[in-house]
Amino acid sequence: MKKIFFIVFALLFGLCGQVFSKEIPAKPSPPRLVNDFAGILSPEQNQALERKLSAYNDSTSTQITIVVENSLEGDDAFDYSIRLAQNWGIGQKDKNNGLLIYIALQERKIRIQTGYGLEATITDAFAKRIIEQVIKPSFKQQQYYEGLNQATDYVIAALSGQFDGMGTTGKGGKLGSLVFLVILVFIIMYIFSKLGGGGTNYSSRGGSGGDLLTGMLLGSMLSGGSRRSNWGDFSSGGGSFGGFGGGSFGGGGSGGDW
Repeated sequence: MKKIFFIVFALLFGLCGQVFSKEIPAKPSPPRLVNDFAGILSPEQNQALERKLSAYNDSTSTQITIVVENSLEGDDAFDYSIRLAQNWGIGQKDKNNGLLIYIALQERKIRIQTGYGLEATITDAFAKRIIEQVIKPSFKQQQYYEGLNQATDYVIAALSGQFDGMGTTGKGGKLGSLVFLVILVFIIMYIFSKLGGGGTNYSSRGGSGGDLLTGMLLGSMLSGGSRRSNWGDFSSGGGSFGGFGGGSFGGGGSGGDW
């Protein structure tokens, strides 16, 4: 009898929890990655974020989603945001590569939920640092777009292997820098060997041709490297979001308030 009573009590408790939990909104139609139900973004800001995240989804299939609501209506921020992410199926079913940035405006709550496939890169500690160092300072100044834009930039950069922390270059970045320096040294050595080998006397033309050529090469290489490391390039991409793919979430991520 005790066992039966316990089972019935557990079922009733679970049903009560479902009755009093906040209702999950329907998936947006047409599909969108940026869902500002509280109106904290201007139409231009909304479109800029949507273009960037849609372009990133098109090139990687990773779905970074933003949902802003007025209130949790008494629900728990963690429980609600993970139910939302799971219900919408953010990310691809075979990759579980979805990420949700959830904002409850009235309660000033922030949650980052990461799909199973992203947990190794977007760790709980990394998600917490994005909230504490990027989103919260901007939101305190009511600079909502700036906080969300920069937060998604950091997520994209981390997933692209450009760094493994807030401002810390990852292994891929260190290797790329080393290769760049080696190539640069060889180019400079080659230039000076040519200048010192009885070639044309560039100094007679009123300037150092070697310095000019070296400067041009350096400028070209540095500008090329800058373009490759600029994850903000996704903001100029076109394309439209086709819909969520059925990704799963296990509770990875972090939360905070401002």
